[in-house]
Amino acid sequence: MHKRHASSRDPPPSAPRYDRDQKNPTRLGRLPSREEVLDYLASSPIPLARRDLTRAFRVPPSQRAALKALIGEIERAGLIAGGPKRRRGATETLPEIGVIEIVDVDFDGEMVARPVGWRGAGEAPSITVVPETRTPALGRGERAVARFARREDGGYEARIIRAIEGTPDRIVGIFEAGRDGGVLEPTDRKVKTTFEIPRDLTAGALDGEIVLAEATPGRRFGQPQAKVLERLGHRDEPRAFSLIAIATHGIPTAFPSAALKIAESARPVQLGSRADLRQLPLVTIDGVDARDFDDAVWAEPWQGGGWHLLVAIADVGWYVRAGDALDRAARERGNSVYFPDRVVPMLPEALSNELCSLKPDVDRACVAAHLLIDADGNLKRHWFVRGLMRSAARLTYDEVQAAIDGDGNERTRALVEPVLRPLYGAYHALDQARRRRGTLELDLPERSVSISEAGRVTKIEPRPRYTSHKLIEEFMIAANVAAAETLEKLRLPCVYRVHDSPDPAKLEALRDFLSELDLPGLTLAKGQVIRPRHFNQILARAAGTPQATMIGTLVLRSQAQAVYSPDNIGHFGLALRSYAHFTSPIRRYSDLLVHRALIAGHRWEDADRADWPHDELLATAEHISMTERRAAAAERGALDRYTAAYLAERVGAAFAARVNGVTRAGLFVTLDETGADGLIPISMLGGDFYRFDEKRHRLVGRRTNKTFTLGDAIDVELAEADAVTGSLAFTPAPVTSTAPTPTARAGARRRRRH
Repeated sequence: MHKRHASSRDPPPSAPRYDRDQKNPTRLGRLPSREEVLDYLASSPIPLARRDLTRAFRVPPSQRAALKALIGEIERAGLIAGGPKRRRGATETLPEIGVIEIVDVDFDGEMVARPVGWRGAGEAPSITVVPETRTPALGRGERAVARFARREDGGYEARIIRAIEGTPDRIVGIFEAGRDGGVLEPTDRKVKTTFEIPRDLTAGALDGEIVLAEATPGRRFGQPQAKVLERLGHRDEPRAFSLIAIATHGIPTAFPSAALKIAESARPVQLGSRADLRQLPLVTIDGVDARDFDDAVWAEPWQGGGWHLLVAIADVGWYVRAGDALDRAARERGNSVYFPDRVVPMLPEALSNELCSLKPDVDRACVAAHLLIDADGNLKRHWFVRGLMRSAARLTYDEVQAAIDGDGNERTRALVEPVLRPLYGAYHALDQARRRRGTLELDLPERSVSISEAGRVTKIEPRPRYTSHKLIEEFMIAANVAAAETLEKLRLPCVYRVHDSPDPAKLEALRDFLSELDLPGLTLAKGQVIRPRHFNQILARAAGTPQATMIGTLVLRSQAQAVYSPDNIGHFGLALRSYAHFTSPIRRYSDLLVHRALIAGHRWEDADRADWPHDELLATAEHISMTERRAAAAERGALDRYTAAYLAERVGAAFAARVNGVTRAGLFVTLDETGADGLIPISMLGGDFYRFDEKRHRLVGRRTNKTFTLGDAIDVELAEADAVTGSLAFTPAPVTSTAPTPTARAGARRRRRH
């Protein structure tokens, strides 16, 4: 029977036909996609030959070679298994090499993955990704080609061969000139392959230049080939690290001419029917290096010890209209991306740095939230107006804090009583409400990179955090809540900022770990509804103990990721029922959508439509959640490269560090001085064979019983710093009796301060 099917001119009767009524008719008569091939094979009860696929999809003769190549690629990825007489079927076991998708990151920072295209019976197996020195963390949803191996416990582990980017055939790398052209060394640690570039495909690239290249068919001496698409500059130029991150993550940098034309033709607005807010001393408070100012604040006392707070936000919706070229470009970007040496803005500079920037002493269009707050910080009433404002001052966090602490300069001293005191009064009221509702209190330090005029890193240090930072944060949160509640009252669709409660499996793992510590009060009771305050209680009780850092890390890693969605599930971390982003429309597309809904709901002048279909809004929310992750990955990649360049001259030096992840491959550590992250390979721990204790997050030496545990302080020595890839490798610092270790010196400094 099978022989007859193999020689028949039609697909075998027992195999499913590609039904034109059930499938997309545009797929017929051309090369099918990978998913279509996999779906067809999975639905067939018998293995199929290539000719069966050719007939089922009606692949024309000109595309049959491409179909053969596609089937070979899928087979090499392990997604289908070969059978007798070159027939293929869905595979039920993991092959030696296959494609994985990252689905989670566990408590120790290890990536957890699932095989892509699993067609086996039952649930797809969970795979632990083994980190290596040049393998960075992939984000949720990212894919990679990996080599699989079975563990003793029956589970799988994978070592990444190369990542699969959104445009997998494009590579950013360093061009190394040779006699017959050159070689491309990828700058991405996830890409392990070196590419040959023939002489006629170098586009004139010079030795040491960063280039964007595209993989091409064919191999030379076993190596894949590529051609140069764009020359980005020399690797030694100061701008190189940001350019690598931008090109690697496919961040758009050039605006379409139609979008630029709209932005450059924009003009300042007139008062018209807008509320006149120009007499109020609204001020902007931002970082010293900020270039766009999209929020201004003012406060005055209100009845019974309360406060009338005004949060004025740049009226970006006036200039960026739904569906035009400027709007399409902004949506594509999703958000601005910030690097130590530059910004890739969501909007052209004619808007982001000019007409939409709330600069001092010039009229600017705004949408303002009036917030009435009682003495206990409860939001009693709120309303929105479309106005015209004039900022009274551009202030920085540092100078505002200095002024309120009594150390202001001549300019800020004059603002303390009429402007700053009321702002701090409103903040303290909101802070009380925040503490009562129990928002998640996690200390997440940020690194500040100082760069000279020549573009070289001069200093990396933790970014200071003042009460002035918290003040602006609380004001923005209050305005964001008011925006979400207003749209709900108007019965209009809203793009919420949602943050789900922690995954039950992660909670159970955290609960088990805390029970192992046997410290009083460090428990998560089963059966209760978990609130942020329960984590805060654990963090407070752990404070001052040797396990405080480790427990803080585990609590952070147990949390879900915040995203955008038209479906409101609340914000777990902020302990809020309704929350939307409204306060940064210059740099976030989500905020622009909220502005448009408010403008439409109030029927203000030139309002855009507000009846977006749910599917359309959901697609946009998913897109801007992706661009947010993309921006974060690019910013992190650039920062890692700047940090590696800064430390490159200190290879061999010792540093005080802390273990922030324990894996089968070794220890992830974070330096106290700069916040830089790197890996100590398990082979460098030396002198013993170390067993990974997954439950207790530690490595234990079988012979010496020496342990390395999450949160441990450790002195390390820098073994390697690769600025091109941003990777750092460490070894444990040798113990000497003559000189104090970096950790001992840091402890002595702390004791002297106390």
